Amino acid sequence: MTRKPLASDNRRPDTPLQSDTCSDSVVRQAIETGRTRILITATVMTLAFGVLGARLVDLTVLSEPAEPRTAKAASEETIGRRADIVDRNGTLLATSLHTVSLFADPKRVMDPRAAAYKLAAILPDSSAEWLESRMRKPGRFVYLHRSLTPRQQWEINRLGIPGIDFSGNETRLYPHGPLAGHVLGFADVDGNGIAGIEKRFDKTLGTDGKSVALSLDMRVQHILRDELTQAIAEFKAIGAAGIVMDAKSGELLGLSSLPDFDPNHPGDASADARFNRATLGVYELGSTFKIFNTAMAIDSGLVTMNDFYDASKPLKVSRYTIRDYHAKNRSLSVPEIFIYSSNIGSAKMAVDVGGEAQKHFFQRMGFLDTLSVELPEAGHPQSPSIWRPINTMTISFGHGLSVSPLHLASGVAAMVNGGVLMPPTLLKSDIPRKGRRIVSEATSDSIRRLMRLNALEGSGGKARVSGYLVGGKTGTAEKVGMRGTYKRKALISSFVAAFPMNDPKYVVYIVLDEPQGNEATHGYATGGWVAAPTVGEVIRRIAPVLGVTPVDSEAPEIRQQLAIELPHAQKRLASF
Repeated sequence: MTRKPLASDNRRPDTPLQSDTCSDSVVRQAIETGRTRILITATVMTLAFGVLGARLVDLTVLSEPAEPRTAKAASEETIGRRADIVDRNGTLLATSLHTVSLFADPKRVMDPRAAAYKLAAILPDSSAEWLESRMRKPGRFVYLHRSLTPRQQWEINRLGIPGIDFSGNETRLYPHGPLAGHVLGFADVDGNGIAGIEKRFDKTLGTDGKSVALSLDMRVQHILRDELTQAIAEFKAIGAAGIVMDAKSGELLGLSSLPDFDPNHPGDASADARFNRATLGVYELGSTFKIFNTAMAIDSGLVTMNDFYDASKPLKVSRYTIRDYHAKNRSLSVPEIFIYSSNIGSAKMAVDVGGEAQKHFFQRMGFLDTLSVELPEAGHPQSPSIWRPINTMTISFGHGLSVSPLHLASGVAAMVNGGVLMPPTLLKSDIPRKGRRIVSEATSDSIRRLMRLNALEGSGGKARVSGYLVGGKTGTAEKVGMRGTYKRKALISSFVAAFPMNDPKYVVYIVLDEPQGNEATHGYATGGWVAAPTVGEVIRRIAPVLGVTPVDSEAPEIRQQLAIELPHAQKRLASF
């Protein structure tokens, strides 16, 4: 049976269903929407990365800050390395090491407080409060720490704190610590010389990059400082100075002042520790001046070794009275005036020569001017503004003219080396230096004999060292107080020696500032008791180091070279 189509079913058999058409339209619309969203997202991301990339290029390449902002920029400031300082044997005394410093760009540190506490946990010597205050400063560059250890750098880098970075720089290192602190001085964190050789040769070491070789021998320097340290402890002195000088060249093999300081940590030193008593301090050095007074008198031709002076009673001049410490109360020959350290005899000898001649002599010696040694810390002598007769007398035995210990050591070298003054130097040189003749060779020979005689029969006996022909002279002076008066219990006690006296090669000078006598010295704190033994110990230890061969002091040729014939009693009065 055939079915008839319904009236409502008028669709053509080949026409798609309307529902299929609607489904396709929705799919196409969804695809277009997804494409649009992907395009918008990609565009936004491209723009974002473009902005970040442009900012990164601006920060790292295009910006030109006035202060270093990156480790590269900061490290570029320390390309030049400060040169080394060495001693005469090439021993390293000062050098520069590459180190890493920590800095911050305060504008890039997002949370200074949090950053400060994190850094303080790694840097125990820096408080969080201080670090935070640094990171809140205006500007784009502040140092937070110098000379990080590799461990500290690694731990800080691991924190990843924005605005915190590292820079390469130099740290000045002094391997021997305080051993030669006063000579070397020190440089600041920026590599600028502040004191000592570092300051004197700042351009040579820094800009020019040339090393400096000193005349010091660190073996001698160690011995000198060690003996000074022991002397200070034994005699409870407030300070000391010591010098070892080549008598013929003027080169300083040792120069020490105590208390001293570690140039690796100069900020920890007191003002007293940084004061160089050997070159900057000026003092009245007592009877050591009788070496110069005797040389001046003999060289003038007015006095001979055979002359006598009356020292039987104190010498009164106006309101002043000059006395002998150990008075012999009789006439003394010139050698006796020297070995008994007679102030009366010395004063009368000086008067015979005259005040003008005396002043001229000390002027030629350099005792009225600042020494030209290679240290900024050089003291200027204090001399009378008007050279009166009383000044002539007191200066003859070391009162009334203040000089540095280096002045005196340099002067004694001239008196024993044949009479030629060699300016002291801290620089090693292979070229012979020229000096200035002060006294004749004959006068120098007489002084050598007198200094040796003083070590044998006078106040220098405690400085004798077997085999090395030591000769010397003591000096003891009261320190000058605030109002120009002398402090009787505050002494500058010293001893200056040369060896071997038949042909002196080295001068050794020890000064103790306010030593105290003890049981071993019977309460005495004079130069012969406290300084002379120290000089003897220094010579005993340095002579083998310096290659000085011991000799037999009783050998006929040695005795002949240093013999003095004491004159028969005769009297010669001063000309006043």
